Amino acid sequence: MVKKGSILIVDDNKNVLTALRILLENYFEKVTLLNSPNQLRMLLREVAPDIVLLDMNFSAGINTGNEGLFWLSEIKKSDADLPVVLFTAYADIDLAVKALKQGASDFIVKPWDNAKLIATLQSAYSLRESRKEVKQLRERQNVLNYELNREQDICWGVSEVMQSLQHLIRKVAATDANILITGENGTGKEVIAREIHRLSSRSKEVLITVDMGAITESLFESELFGHVKGSFTDAKTDRTGKFEAANHGTLFLDEIGNLSFPLQAKLLSVLQSRQIVRVGDNKPIPVDIRLISATNRNLQESVLKNEFREDLLYRINTIQIEIPPLRERKDDIPLLAGFFLKKYARKYNKENTQLSDEAAEKLKTYHWPGNIRELQHTLEKAVILSDSTVLKTNDFYLNKTGLSNTGFDNMSLEDAEKILIDNSLKRNKNNLSAVANQLGITRPTLYNKLKKYGME
Repeated sequence: MVKKGSILIVDDNKNVLTALRILLENYFEKVTLLNSPNQLRMLLREVAPDIVLLDMNFSAGINTGNEGLFWLSEIKKSDADLPVVLFTAYADIDLAVKALKQGASDFIVKPWDNAKLIATLQSAYSLRESRKEVKQLRERQNVLNYELNREQDICWGVSEVMQSLQHLIRKVAATDANILITGENGTGKEVIAREIHRLSSRSKEVLITVDMGAITESLFESELFGHVKGSFTDAKTDRTGKFEAANHGTLFLDEIGNLSFPLQAKLLSVLQSRQIVRVGDNKPIPVDIRLISATNRNLQESVLKNEFREDLLYRINTIQIEIPPLRERKDDIPLLAGFFLKKYARKYNKENTQLSDEAAEKLKTYHWPGNIRELQHTLEKAVILSDSTVLKTNDFYLNKTGLSNTGFDNMSLEDAEKILIDNSLKRNKNNLSAVANQLGITRPTLYNKLKKYGME
């Protein structure tokens, strides 16, 4: 017989506790005994049982059952879904009905019949598992609804490099190969990840995105692998992690190059074993995910600098897709501008808005340090602020303090990034929230870059 779950038994009779431990250790993975309810609240946090078998009376000479009802209410305050089976030497139908109305799962009378007791407790455990499953399904459905409601539009452009990229993506999407998407900030790495998922055999399942640069080391395991109630101070309920939520679907790990070495080791272990263990638990949970990662860093260089694990790079990099910066595919700019113009004209009820030839040429000659994300924000701002149905050159504010094309051609990505961040810090008077918003990155990602470049 396979033993499942944990049970907490609360009874002031030590002989009863001993007898129940001997009997129930054959059916449950863990049996915890407590001879006084005064420590009950603490044990609920420490043990996190699946069932509680609770005596109704603890004070000598008192058999009203009120003590049991009180502790039943305390248990329900701690975990409303925790099944509680009440235990008493006095068969009182009215008391049993009252207890069931207050949330008890069942009622056992002493002396008990072993077969009936075991059947009752196993039924309570099945109830606990069913409630967990419903809760996890509800959590996953909420995530699924959020992800499915996000925009899926994509504009490939007409340049040769993007046509080749589109062909490659269609080939690799049909497989379950792990994919690493590289490219500068704002080139559309997440959009490409979503397109790969859409074209894959997992398209009917959810795609879960995780900004690895925004997760602190202390919350990494909880965010990715989940946790059980009571595993740490703020763990008030069980939580499904990103890996588990993405089961049978796709998991997109953005900014993976920002992970510290210790966190890289934890991620590698899960990718190798294809199973996770929730924080505070010891039960491995198999996960079936398609992994897509993205970074704006050169991970090969990071490996040489001992900043990124070589074995993890091999694990995530079965296929690498490099997205070119917008300045290297200028022929796509008018098409992309038209794509975003149509989108925002519809959003802001300005459907007749058009782009003048002069404005299109201005957009095409600009160097776009923020890539597609900057182009998108520029079009949205122009649509909002323009009073005309035709967008002209003076409707677009382009950053004249940025880098010239020649400067980009002779400069590394890191050098360019440092200048862009420095310029943005000066323009926004060191307001980090404004800088992160302007650069199209999260505050934690900005912090990491400031630390990396010694700009703190």
